[in-house]
Amino acid sequence: MHEYTSTARVWGMSCPGFPEEVSRARRWTRDILRGSPLAENAELIVSELSTNAILHTASGMESGGFHLALAVSPQVIALSVTDDGGTCTTPKVEHQDQDAEHGRGLDMVSALAHRVVIHNSRTGGFTVTAELFTGARPGGVPW
Repeated sequence: MHEYTSTARVWGMSCPGFPEEVSRARRWTRDILRGSPLAENAELIVSELSTNAILHTASGMESGGFHLALAVSPQVIALSVTDDGGTCTTPKVEHQDQDAEHGRGLDMVSALAHRVVIHNSRTGGFTVTAELFTGARPGGVPW
């Protein structure tokens, strides 16, 4: 392989922090991953992470927004949502009981994804990345 080429593809999209942007983020993800057996899980993950950014951080404020990144390689699909900050509470997976109305989102994401990583972003917020392992077919084709 040439040193400046890669089989990984990366897309990014910035969204204003309006609730209707969650459906746009889902459609964008579904369009990029069309034909992948992991598209539906990826769409659910993006929906949850985008909603969390809008509901729980400055991303949902009048001038707020969130950034979505999607990376696809033969081995993994990585979905990242970066929020605008405004909270000192680090997102975390909480195992709530079945009747809880809130607090189960990251638990669902962690159940769908093979790995979830949360880290501070340069904006003062957080980036939550969910990875789905593709089980690449021979020849490195992800699906």
